[in-house]
Amino acid sequence: MLQQTRVDTVVPYFERFMARFPTPLALAEAPEDQVLAAWSGLGYYRRARMLHAGARAVVERSSMPHDREGLLALPGIGRYTAGAIASIAFDEAVGLVDGNVARVFARLFALDDDMRGAGMKRAEKLAEELVPEERPGDWNQALMELGATVCTPRSPSCERCPVAASCRARREGRVDELPVVREKAKPKPQRVQALVARTKDGRVLLARRRSTGLFAGLWEPPSLDGGEAAKDELLARFALVAPARLAGRVTHVLSHRRLAVDVHAGVLARRPAGAKLPDAYETAGLFAEADLVDLGVSTLARKILASARPAPRAARRSR
Repeated sequence: MLQQTRVDTVVPYFERFMARFPTPLALAEAPEDQVLAAWSGLGYYRRARMLHAGARAVVERSSMPHDREGLLALPGIGRYTAGAIASIAFDEAVGLVDGNVARVFARLFALDDDMRGAGMKRAEKLAEELVPEERPGDWNQALMELGATVCTPRSPSCERCPVAASCRARREGRVDELPVVREKAKPKPQRVQALVARTKDGRVLLARRRSTGLFAGLWEPPSLDGGEAAKDELLARFALVAPARLAGRVTHVLSHRRLAVDVHAGVLARRPAGAKLPDAYETAGLFAEADLVDLGVSTLARKILASARPAPRAARRSR
């Protein structure tokens, strides 16, 4: 959960997740929808699916690996996570490098290589060379904490850094120049058409994404990428009582895309059993509002649903 997400955001999710899935067995036996529902709002949903797969692997082998190499064999565990678990939980003397540790090493040793490439490899080599045999988990946590609280990206507190006297970047006046990180590509704009279709009794049509690709395995109002032609194609797939209305527009920024979603609202003339879903989806169903707590629904899908939520009856009568 802490990968790609801030600690203060993660804490309530972690507490709810652990209350719902207190053991690897509980997580392994849970349906994927329940796991994604508990993760809903954290984003990067592949993490949840891989965590689910990892729990199943641990249950199958009846034990948790205690060393980095064994941990790397589990689904969803990469080198950083394996190093963290092995050193902190099992006292194995292995290094780790997250963004905070990379920044500490870049400044301490004046690493000029790009931290999205060769610089990260140099940092990982240093982590392996420096980790002590005794209390390696404390050492690794200390490095992460140093980067998080003292050697920060902007306005680092060099005057209270315990290794300031050894820091090459400080000695050379280059603290603000390091680490070197190439600029990320800006998210590409992408227009999307979404349909929020409800039955007369208020249930909403949701479609489930296939198991690969963007928002894999999640439920959402059906959508198609594109402009007017995509809108016409999407609406033609479903039998509506009357032409859909434009209910609103939603913007949602991902790491690589900036989605601009036109949200259309309509009333279904009949159950969607005969509807031809867009290729991105594997199935569809009708759900009451209360059902959403047990479904994997992305933040974007919740925004779309909120933008097309019917007004309360009293408000409609007042108009």
